[in-house]
Amino acid sequence: MNGIPLINGTEYSWGDIVFSIAGTPVIGITGIEYNDEQEVTDNYGAGRYPVSRSKGRIACNGKISLYVSEVNALVKKTANGRLQDLGAFDIIVSYIPDEGGIVVIDKLRNCQFKKNSRSWSEGDTSKTVDLDLNISHIEWGK
Repeated sequence: MNGIPLINGTEYSWGDIVFSIAGTPVIGITGIEYNDEQEVTDNYGAGRYPVSRSKGRIACNGKISLYVSEVNALVKKTANGRLQDLGAFDIIVSYIPDEGGIVVIDKLRNCQFKKNSRSWSEGDTSKTVDLDLNISHIEWGK
């Protein structure tokens, strides 16, 4: 023990996260990653150091890992079988601790899939598919 008492007692874990895609709960998800990055530029004037900063575009990226059965269910919702042609949808990531505490909800807005692929090998008993996302913006902690 380092002599520092527990502050909150419990940290978020995978089992505390609830996902929904286009308003439908998803249980066949094994991973998610999302981020936003903003262009920040130093502006120079007299001297060697920046005199101000400017902010530019915000670019969002993400990917999810789903079991093939979940991907196939999404493909069935398309008119032509192309996952990339599924209309824009939101992904809601809710952090809901079992033991109470602060609930945090991140909203990935206007998502679309960038690709659809499968990869199997002999001996596979289940398979996940990594799907890259195009995200218009992220509402953090809403």
